[in-house]
Amino acid sequence: MHPETNTVDPAEIAKFEAMAAEWWDPHGKFKPLHMMNPVRLDYICRQIAEEFDRDLIQPQPFTGLRLLDIGCGGGLLCEPMARLGATVIGVDAAARNIPVAETHAAQSGLDIDYRHDTAEAMAAAGEQFDVVLNMEVVEHVADPLAYLTACKSLLRPGGLMVCSTINRNPKSFAMAIVGAEWVMRWLPKGTHEWSKFITPDELFDLLSRAGLTPVDRKGFVFNPVSWQWSISPRDLSVNYVTASTRPA
Repeated sequence: MHPETNTVDPAEIAKFEAMAAEWWDPHGKFKPLHMMNPVRLDYICRQIAEEFDRDLIQPQPFTGLRLLDIGCGGGLLCEPMARLGATVIGVDAAARNIPVAETHAAQSGLDIDYRHDTAEAMAAAGEQFDVVLNMEVVEHVADPLAYLTACKSLLRPGGLMVCSTINRNPKSFAMAIVGAEWVMRWLPKGTHEWSKFITPDELFDLLSRAGLTPVDRKGFVFNPVSWQWSISPRDLSVNYVTASTRPA
């Protein structure tokens, strides 16, 4: 597949356009992401630190790294990455997300380059980054392999991509759709399509076919008793995350 192939699914974009104004409301439609964000950030920071030999004790350990957050939404990951010293570009195919992200970054005193753009268009323009964050996006695109191939093109040789998504099995249907959308109403009904979920083995295969080298995968596990998320090396049954590199 050529990197410029357009994998944007207009129906998926419309869903997130409708929710754009609520990105920074921790009790709104993006409550699940706010709750999950600490474990996402922990995993991302540890992978970047390991790959680029950075000391997380330092105040801005990611200084000098150029980082792209695809599907940045309102900037929930862009802002902490900028605070850690990275040069951050956030892109989203949903145009209404960009002014929300820009306004919040300005209020926070952060310099973040937000763009209404796609991974494919940026790859075709020759953009490259040390780190690409690809969080909860791949299950919403029309052609996962073409999309991941574009993501690979966006990485410099030796670069790191962190990609998270949702497993496809009866448990993920029960928790991510029935639980999160129908019962808890954390997300509007129809936000996710179970048929688009990707198993960890399928994602590792797609990453390899796209020209990347998968190096790690972990689960994000929600505990309904403590009402908290944690990282698990074994339980990838619902939400999970992967790390892969572009060969040098």
